Amino acid sequence: MLSRTADHLYWMSRFIERSEALARMLDAHYRHSLLPHAPEVVARDWRATLNSLGLLEAYQARHETFATASAFHFLAFDREHAGSIVSCLRAARENARAVRGTITSEMWETLNSTWLESRGYEGEGAEHDIGEFLEWVRYRAHLSRGVTLGTMLRDEAFRFTRIGTFLEGADATARMLRARARPGFVPLDEPAGPDAYTWTLLLRSLSAFEVYRKIYRDAVTPWRVTDLLVLRDDLPRSLGRCVSEVYLNLREVANEQSAETERRAGQLHSTFHFGRLELLLAPGFGAFLDGFLGQIAVLGDRIAQDFLVPPTPT
Repeated sequence: MLSRTADHLYWMSRFIERSEALARMLDAHYRHSLLPHAPEVVARDWRATLNSLGLLEAYQARHETFATASAFHFLAFDREHAGSIVSCLRAARENARAVRGTITSEMWETLNSTWLESRGYEGEGAEHDIGEFLEWVRYRAHLSRGVTLGTMLRDEAFRFTRIGTFLEGADATARMLRARARPGFVPLDEPAGPDAYTWTLLLRSLSAFEVYRKIYRDAVTPWRVTDLLVLRDDLPRSLGRCVSEVYLNLREVANEQSAETERRAGQLHSTFHFGRLELLLAPGFGAFLDGFLGQIAVLGDRIAQDFLVPPTPT
């Protein structure tokens, strides 16, 4: 497969996954905002979320305060910000358009109609529509994945879409956990007290609340939530499941120069497959997540180097 084609497929799927991840994170904030909170608590939560996304400086360059309305608009509707949901949907559509001969017509029609429909949403001053918009984004992402699974030949093109999907999924789940990891925080296996609602929202935002109840049948505790979202290989959005899928799909597209990338992906997969949560979190909750995000970033860089279009020198 041509590197350029693989590059478009990889980034098409990453942008789809990123748009959904942003919608899930914003949905948790939206539900949390329905309860009364002090302004300083709201600002603290938005700062933590934007920092976990790596967008804190970009936000502060545009806005002076951490107000809910401006943060929603920045992350969801700001068409001049490359990291917003609508910008991700546009980027996914443009990458799909570049490889229309490789993907199926159903995939193209789904992504194109998603982009066209997204232009009908107006973010500024329409807070009452945010819940509907976020639900729509999640639905369209589910539809895109379903069409991909239901129509694509299991060839290299399919593998690169899966690599992009799960690499972005691992990054997104880690960042959602990172937003909860304030300095000195240690996840304990006891009810979360005043923060119980935020941990429940985290589970709901990752479609894992019913799964949690099925497995633990008990109160929500930070330790069990972390264990579920980090190590459970049978949970689609867990870190362990995502890195496993990246490794398995990388093996299917391996070439002469990708041995080290495959080794690193396999090492990361083994860490989660055979690891124990207490050992993984020994350096600290935040340190573990920062280290994991760094490994994912390096793996993404190596995949780009081995398979995709090399970045243009600046």
